[in-house]
Amino acid sequence: MEGRKSGQCKAQSPGAVEEILDRENKRMADTLASKVTRLKSLALDIDRDVEDQNQYLDGMDTDFTSVTGLLTGSVKRFSTMARSGRDNRKLLCGMAVGLIVVFFILSYLLSRART
Repeated sequence: MEGRKSGQCKAQSPGAVEEILDRENKRMADTLASKVTRLKSLALDIDRDVEDQNQYLDGMDTDFTSVTGLLTGSVKRFSTMARSGRDNRKLLCGMAVGLIVVFFILSYLLSRART
């Protein structure tokens, strides 16, 4: 069998073998070029997605910073009001109960609206 294969290779002219190898090389180069193009496109899509996510996270950072400032101010005012005397404590308890009642009413209404 080996003699047959080597006989076939000897039967083909060197130019024909070179042409076959050249065609195969071009086919593989074209395949590689298309894969590289796909990878480049994928890398650009990932880059765009990462930039969008970074912008989103930067916006969230700004929002959290402003919310932190708001909450800090609210806690300071709340602490001042709680320390200022008995009358304010009654008012504070009334406000807390009122907010809890409003929360439960809103959650009940939202649950009814969804069904």
